[in-house]
Amino acid sequence: MRSISPLLSLGFALFFPVAIQAADPVADLAKLSVFGTVNLPQLAKGEIKTGPGTPMSTGRFISVQSCFVVPNPPAKVIAAMRLFDPTAPTAHREMNVYLHTDLPAAPTVADFSKLNNPPHNPAVEALTAATRKMSTDLQISRAEAQKYSAGQPVFGFWSDLLAKRAQEFVAGGAARQAPYDHTRDSIQPGREFAELMRQEGNVSRQFGGFLAKTSLFGGKGSLKPDLYWELLRAEDKGVVTLGATYSQPTSDGGVQIADGLYYSSGGYNVSLTLFQLWPVTIDKRPSTLVWRGNFISSRAVGDLHGIARLAADSAMKQDILRAVTIFQRDASR
Repeated sequence: MRSISPLLSLGFALFFPVAIQAADPVADLAKLSVFGTVNLPQLAKGEIKTGPGTPMSTGRFISVQSCFVVPNPPAKVIAAMRLFDPTAPTAHREMNVYLHTDLPAAPTVADFSKLNNPPHNPAVEALTAATRKMSTDLQISRAEAQKYSAGQPVFGFWSDLLAKRAQEFVAGGAARQAPYDHTRDSIQPGREFAELMRQEGNVSRQFGGFLAKTSLFGGKGSLKPDLYWELLRAEDKGVVTLGATYSQPTSDGGVQIADGLYYSSGGYNVSLTLFQLWPVTIDKRPSTLVWRGNFISSRAVGDLHGIARLAADSAMKQDILRAVTIFQRDASR
């Protein structure tokens, strides 16, 4: 997959110009988002705006945007993000994340040891059954599928696979990820990230310079990521994922954040969540205006049309609203 890296890097240099920070956060948000001009005092009362993102020509792509205010300055919001635990059994049961582990800069199989004792529930059992029969629903490469042998411990297989993919990401970014060609179509994660953003003009202009420095687009990247893996539920099935989070301060005292799932065994081909945080003052209180964009590529979404597609859009919007509500509550403390 090394040959993909120069192509992706060149492409993003061409259509990802460096974002220029506006002096007015509300005007900046209006240019970036689907919401237009927002009422800061109204958002400060706890309102969360959500809406479908820009329509995209690729059927498997779907996006949702949201914006809200946190009554704390950006530094405290960032601290809350770092402390946010999607696996907390009481506060965040709605997140459907069973296991979450941060990864070191040089991941090894040992960093996936929690998979040796996975939770017992129908979603995880579905992943186990799919693995034992090497279902074509699994998003792996043909070479990875050939490494599984009957009787092999299922989560030993996944630990090896995840460790190898995490190592490849550290070495050469999403461009080095093996394609999902065990399934009906061949999809390569690095290319999928690039195509997602290519169809989001305003977002590309705002985040282009930042994203070009990450390992999600092109090669290794110049920004250091925070790496992690998760076992979660998607479409009622257990899914293992690999992710990377990046952040960069902006000239106005805010920050841009990118959280990318560059590998998923199912549910999503890739998932990209972007945040723009602006410092604002409302009623003499330092606060943060937050824009969040969720961009997903999913085979299942690509198969939907008409009412079924509208239902998927609505379901994603509700999922994002729940997640944002939980985060806004935690970050406001």
